[in-house]
Amino acid sequence: MKYLSNLLPYLPSTVLLIGCGNPSKQEAKSDQLQKPNVIYLIADDLGIGDLSCYGATKISTPNIDRLAGQGMQFTNAYATSSTSTPSRFGLLTGMYPWRQENTGIAPGNSELIIDTACVTMADMFKEEGYYTGAVGKWHLGLGPKGGTDFNHEIRPNTQDIGFNYEFIIPATVDRVPCVFVENAHVVGLDPQDPITVSYQHKVGDWPTGLENPELVKMKPSQGHNNTIINGIPRIGWMTGGKSALWVDEDIADIITGKAKDFIVAHKNEPFFLYMGTQDVHVPRVPHPRFAGKSGLGPRGDVILQLDWTVGEIMHTLDSLDIADNTIFVLCSDNGPVIDDGYQDQAFELLNGHTPMKHYRGGKYSAFDAGTRIPFIVRWPNGIKPGKQQAPFSMIDVYASFAALLNHELPTGVAPDSRDQLNNFLGTDTIGCDYVVQQNLNNTLSIIQNNWKYIEPSDKPALEHWTKMETGNNPQPQLYDLSVDPSEKENLAGTHPDKVKELAILLEKVKAAKTK
Repeated sequence: MKYLSNLLPYLPSTVLLIGCGNPSKQEAKSDQLQKPNVIYLIADDLGIGDLSCYGATKISTPNIDRLAGQGMQFTNAYATSSTSTPSRFGLLTGMYPWRQENTGIAPGNSELIIDTACVTMADMFKEEGYYTGAVGKWHLGLGPKGGTDFNHEIRPNTQDIGFNYEFIIPATVDRVPCVFVENAHVVGLDPQDPITVSYQHKVGDWPTGLENPELVKMKPSQGHNNTIINGIPRIGWMTGGKSALWVDEDIADIITGKAKDFIVAHKNEPFFLYMGTQDVHVPRVPHPRFAGKSGLGPRGDVILQLDWTVGEIMHTLDSLDIADNTIFVLCSDNGPVIDDGYQDQAFELLNGHTPMKHYRGGKYSAFDAGTRIPFIVRWPNGIKPGKQQAPFSMIDVYASFAALLNHELPTGVAPDSRDQLNNFLGTDTIGCDYVVQQNLNNTLSIIQNNWKYIEPSDKPALEHWTKMETGNNPQPQLYDLSVDPSEKENLAGTHPDKVKELAILLEKVKAAKTK
């Protein structure tokens, strides 16, 4: 493990590998350093302007600020996509999601989107002797093609693509079914009260937001008017499973508790924890401890809740004395959105808060705020604190971890992921050669040397529900981000050679199926 060997000055000389797996593997690696634990915490719809360490002044996130102060804070990091499902797909597979047809925003009863034959990042960690877990929001589907049956063992699931343990929200908190799944089974399900889910038509007789608006405690601003769960109308219809339904106010506590339990249980062996929070996605329903505390309404309150979650994980690592050799990554799956379906006064109570900072667009968009994300990496044994201004894409996380572990990736595995380990560790000031972005409509952009090209698209210029600028335009767009980070002036007409150069580069990326 040459990269770990190079980090020897940072590591205690007495630390040895405490392996999991078969004895022969443990014996073979017993003379090596303990591999770092990895926690990858991916927040939902969190903007680069939502954290005080990134300049927010209307809200304070002290735990995340401490994480950033003790680690590497990226100022030029991007998710692959401006929506959840494709962004997470790209991270775990190392393949651009637009290469596969069914990677759009998944319904709550979607089949498992990642093929079980795919060698995922979790598989890679597992091969290296890590115990792997997925806790929290999943949104990559479960079960076979044709839809998920939530009343029996759910296969395939995350355990079929590299995870030893799962405790997950199948999709998003605004989509049915509103239940947790632990190791292939719905938690707390009464077999006498089976779950039925549909995204085509109403099932059962449970009230809906459309038919019974008087029963809702959080009114929809658009869409979100199907089955009411916990006083909140959702996307999709469900009936049954009453004993298994979550209470929205408790979700953060439950997810955080499961993550802490996982860390405690595997503190003596290398572990990889993929943790997805529901914050700050709609419906934004903070625990009473945080309700009304931000002054920015429920959206601000759940940012405080997210900060608490991060603090709880940090405290757990400290209490177990494993923080120094744990790589803790915090990021978002895509850019922020303010009103995403419920009347929670997110716009009215912004009070000068700027989730997108000065960047254009947001969730769903090809403009930079769609994929530019907060990205923080802390590893006291291997990373000196600082700020990383070099460009970095989340597609490269997979290959970078593989490089750290000196794990050779076979041809075809993580085909789009590039070894950016030095960038990830903050020692490379140049960064990746280019960044590819994807919007809601699969329109692609490419950034190279501060020039950004958005390919022509005849798709809608505004997202239907939120009225967010999608960045779609029948004409090519070109922006010089070094002088125009807000993408106000389209320079395609005055720089045709640059448009041609970047268009050719983007087509080359599209055509490259393997490394």
